Amino acid sequence: MKTLVVLSGAGISAESGLKTFRDSDGLWENHNIYEVATPEAWQKNPNLVQSFYNARRRQLATVKPNSAHTTLAQLQKEFEVIVITQNIDDLHERGGSKNVLHLHGELVVGKSSKEDAHYKHLGYEDINMGDKAADGSQLRPHVVWFGEAVPKLDDAAHIMLKADIVLVIGTSLQVYPANTLLIYAEPTTPTYIIDPQDIGLDHKPQNVTHIKKTAVNGIKIFEKELYEKFI
Repeated sequence: MKTLVVLSGAGISAESGLKTFRDSDGLWENHNIYEVATPEAWQKNPNLVQSFYNARRRQLATVKPNSAHTTLAQLQKEFEVIVITQNIDDLHERGGSKNVLHLHGELVVGKSSKEDAHYKHLGYEDINMGDKAADGSQLRPHVVWFGEAVPKLDDAAHIMLKADIVLVIGTSLQVYPANTLLIYAEPTTPTYIIDPQDIGLDHKPQNVTHIKKTAVNGIKIFEKELYEKFI
């Protein structure tokens, strides 16, 4: 069974109705990202940060996986599918994917505000100021904010090393360090990019196919080609 490694980003979730701050105006649900997505923001105004992610969690409960999510899950019948996602939502899991690595954290999880984090599954419930982690510290969103290290980057790199096929979907590969992951795949690994826009790659694989469609429309073309070439 061949290993299909999927690198996904905000574009796949946007088609389920979740807004991405990189869409057009640089804002995320009317907030400057530096007000809600940095350690400094947490230190300055933790109430605002908590309320922002509480609202994102409530919104997440109202949307559903789209056909791009569910198609990736269906491919598990024929391939070992490993999803590396930059997204903090749970739509891949709800769509049926069994093996998902979240580079930037998970919205449905809270963690302690100390360095040695303890985690708590929240589902779609709010975190309130005063809610404590197991170590007694304030619970905060389990989100990798701008300026914080990406703890699972090494795990993602090791996954990419064993890819027989790579799919990049819903990401323009502009966010560092996630945009470096393609260098870990073998140069000749068949690589597919589903994105309606041109993508400038610092590292361009030797065997790349660009499907210039949205995630939902492009996944149908990818699925057909995958079955024709690799089954």
